[in-house]
Amino acid sequence: MKQSSTLIFQDKMAFDVELNEHHFTIDANEGVSGADRGPRPKGLVLSALGGCTGMDVVSILRKMKVTEYGLTIDVSGELTEEHPKIYHTITVKFSFTGDKLSHNNIRKAVELSETRYCGVSEMLRKSSQIITLIYVNGEKI
Repeated sequence: MKQSSTLIFQDKMAFDVELNEHHFTIDANEGVSGADRGPRPKGLVLSALGGCTGMDVVSILRKMKVTEYGLTIDVSGELTEEHPKIYHTITVKFSFTGDKLSHNNIRKAVELSETRYCGVSEMLRKSSQIITLIYVNGEKI
């Protein structure tokens, strides 16, 4: 399945981005001639990873009949010092809240996303170390 995105230069460092009929702006910060009107492209990579694995985990848990929970995913990355600056380490922190959550089901859902379903994770793993942390009601599992 082919996907595509169109980016149209606006001004300074800003681009209008069209992706699957959705529009958003990417921009640089003011220190490099931008106007800070949107996220940076590298940051969107972290958001893409969080969204990809998050959707997988929610879908897998739904198949396990686990539906009553809250989930926050925090994704952070450490960039290399040299150009081209890439994320050498990415940390994905899953924070679940709810009653009677099975640690085994949660671990299995996250593991399946990481190793089988999340294409963004697979692409990034070729250049970055990905560290996964899982918390349930504030307790690391």
